[in-house]
Amino acid sequence: MISTRTPLRVTLGGGGTDLESYYRRDGGFIFAMALDKYIHISAHRPAFHDHVALMGPDPENVARTTDLKHELVRAALLRHGIDTGFEAASIGDIVGGTGLGSSSCFLVGFLRALHALKGAEPDRQALAEEACDLEINVLAKGIGKQDQYMAAFGGLTTLDIAPDGKVRVGSVALDPEVEAAFIAHTHIYYTGLRRDAAVILDDQNSAMLSDGDRRRQAAQSLGAIKDLGYRIRDAWIAGDLEGWGRMLHEHWVSKKQLSSKISWPHIDQLYDHVRANLGVTGGKVIGAGGGGFLMLFTPNEGRELEDYMASQNMPRLRYGIDRGGTQVLLSQAA
Repeated sequence: MISTRTPLRVTLGGGGTDLESYYRRDGGFIFAMALDKYIHISAHRPAFHDHVALMGPDPENVARTTDLKHELVRAALLRHGIDTGFEAASIGDIVGGTGLGSSSCFLVGFLRALHALKGAEPDRQALAEEACDLEINVLAKGIGKQDQYMAAFGGLTTLDIAPDGKVRVGSVALDPEVEAAFIAHTHIYYTGLRRDAAVILDDQNSAMLSDGDRRRQAAQSLGAIKDLGYRIRDAWIAGDLEGWGRMLHEHWVSKKQLSSKISWPHIDQLYDHVRANLGVTGGKVIGAGGGGFLMLFTPNEGRELEDYMASQNMPRLRYGIDRGGTQVLLSQAA
């Protein structure tokens, strides 16, 4: 039996520049934070049963791997040569489809378990690239590379993505008091909305692959977002909380130019209200956009903000930074 734990993530800057349609031209940059919120996976090879069984949000019990509907599991098992005799269960601290990179997080944790079943401990970069290859190349998903890398590495992390797709991973270390201040003043609220990130990313990809003004506008917006990513990283390192708040708003404005699906009218109205009345200086929808979690920065204590968001049925997520990335928590012989 193998059990793994893999962190979800929040993008702080540079989101969208990790898509091939952008980085092939200008290179990408991501600054992100792994959360102490996880997807847990347990897997084993049963002694006498030849079936392939999955327990979790979408349970399945089939004769062979090729019969699975779960495309991530199917692709991973086939990559590792497993066609029969396999069982796995998954559970997440937070529901999927909410902008925290849950699909790639699941895949990285699942691959980590498959390697552990073979007695192997893969290099984190190789594990991230294996997940990228399965999602982007094998399954042809129009997504980027940050979620797989953040799940593998964890931490407060930078990803420099070269035009050839190679990723250089960096770690950002903050003074503990500075880190605590950023977390205390950067609130995350659950909107209750869920969406498929691929729908929004398809808009960005199609814009970058088009001709004329649409491509120029998308490239200009993503260039501004990448520049913001560097500035946001520098603000965190310098302990510039107020600058971080202002840049969050700048990011919101730039991101909304990429797709009409980035936000919802209700979220736009709520954001305008908390900026005008509750001391919020900046915010963003986490992930590709369209729902999930809303990040808001407030320089004050934020109690009034938290009460107001609760009145809108949007509870606050209390969080910390995960430092370990994907881990094997249990490795036990059958």
